[in-house]
Amino acid sequence: MSNQINHKWQWQTWEGNSYLTCNLLSNWKHGFFTKQFYPRTPEDLSLILQPNTVAYRVKQVHGNLVLTSQEIANTIQEGNSSKSFPDGDAVISNFQQQSVWVASADCTPLLIGDIVTGQVCAIHAGWRGTAQNIVSKAIARFLDFGSKKKNLRVAIGPAIAGSVYQVDQSVAIEVGQTIIPGATDKTDSEILAELKQLPKTPIFDDELPGKVRLDVPRVNQIQLELLNINPEYIAIAPFCTYQQSERLFSYRRTGEKKVQWSGIISK
Repeated sequence: MSNQINHKWQWQTWEGNSYLTCNLLSNWKHGFFTKQFYPRTPEDLSLILQPNTVAYRVKQVHGNLVLTSQEIANTIQEGNSSKSFPDGDAVISNFQQQSVWVASADCTPLLIGDIVTGQVCAIHAGWRGTAQNIVSKAIARFLDFGSKKKNLRVAIGPAIAGSVYQVDQSVAIEVGQTIIPGATDKTDSEILAELKQLPKTPIFDDELPGKVRLDVPRVNQIQLELLNINPEYIAIAPFCTYQQSERLFSYRRTGEKKVQWSGIISK
């Protein structure tokens, strides 16, 4: 069953539980799963999307390392009897019928697919990973595998909204300088001022001194556009993890270390 939200996003149901899909990724089995599926693992969720697929994930560390499914498999096979996962924050497929996964609560999950090669990637982009240009690193790996930017489709899943995400100004500057030309030669005040002047600004005033509100999904969107990804091929989910407690976990809201998973299967 599908429940249309707008022309790009739909709610799907499985055994009465909801997960989100994006029509930009209609070529692939995928889903941004809600807290209703907790504590199912990617291995379980892959079976919901498509049987007979192998799930790949990493131990997320808020960095910018993008690993292939083969690199993950090699790491686990090298004497890792406990099947501990390698550090990383994005997974890109090597072959067909591989599902790649990331977990999030307030951080930004992104799913990317190449409509020609069928290759896919799942990205965990918190503010730290965003400040380290993890999306750029993921796009670079697509290009290394022969992708063309015009063939990439990007869905940015539910995350904490900029209107409620209070951060220190220093955090906003660290993240924001990735989308300000010549930021290394500019003062903090100049960077903040330029961020506020951007169309659909990712930064908002806060009532507390030294604080601002930061829209991390929007920063990732701008980063993609600066990489010459067509804006028509980028979609941001209209849902906030902090504000929509009935469907989504939020660490900022509850302090609980619970996550929802987002995954996509290569073709």
